[in-house]
Amino acid sequence: MPVRPFHFFATGAVLAAVGCLLPAMSTKAADVSEWDRQQHSAVRLISGQPERGREGTIWRAGVEIRLEEGWKTYWRYPGDSGIPPRFNFSGSTNVRDIRVLWPAPMRFSDGAGISIGYADRVILPLRIRPRDPGSPVTVRLKLDYAVCEKLCVPVDASVALALSETKSPHEDLLRASEARVPRKALIGDDGPLAITAVRRQSGEKSRILVDVRTPEIADLFAEGPNERWSLPLPQAISGPEGGIMRFAFALDGMPPDAKTAGAQVTLTAVSSSDAVEVAFYLD
Repeated sequence: MPVRPFHFFATGAVLAAVGCLLPAMSTKAADVSEWDRQQHSAVRLISGQPERGREGTIWRAGVEIRLEEGWKTYWRYPGDSGIPPRFNFSGSTNVRDIRVLWPAPMRFSDGAGISIGYADRVILPLRIRPRDPGSPVTVRLKLDYAVCEKLCVPVDASVALALSETKSPHEDLLRASEARVPRKALIGDDGPLAITAVRRQSGEKSRILVDVRTPEIADLFAEGPNERWSLPLPQAISGPEGGIMRFAFALDGMPPDAKTAGAQVTLTAVSSSDAVEVAFYLD
């Protein structure tokens, strides 16, 4: 199975010369940027209300990607094929760091296998820490991503937004997307959606069995400890009843030099109303 990268990167402001590589864009304070329209898709930035707490001011924004009917884009781990979005925030002003959040994805067939991603529209929430809380913050993003129907097309977009404390009309949309970001959990935690058990099944080919407690149909995704791992998508199999779905996936797609003992695997369980993320260690 080919190894495909999936992790994003987000950096703070660096040399101003890097920002000059981006196209000139208006950065007057606003609640939304202009659309950057590309093949079968468009990208813009939206703003939300900042949050203030022990960590200081955290600015909130979102990367909105809209797709033509029938087209899809990819999650941080794309599955059997595709490439994940790549984020370059290096042209931003007064930014210490930016964290990209990932709403719960779905699986779909794109003609080259089963992939993981989003259709129609997705808003990827951003959490932005400024260098100087008292100075203006401008987010400049160069985004490389792919859109897929029967064939996949790589595209790129450049957008910029000067953040403002003015109440944003996009606040509800941004909060709805934040609510779909899987919450961190532990194996066996309470809740209507929970990963209750994980075990390794030995045999001709080792595989991982995962039990998910859910009141409705759920799905499960598995990621390795780094971008060199390319784990297969878990498949639902017969298992215990009583609101438990069991999934299995082969322990496959590791780099040739990888050691499974102690390797961290991230499991994301998704239903229509909830999503959880659990990390566990092999062996």
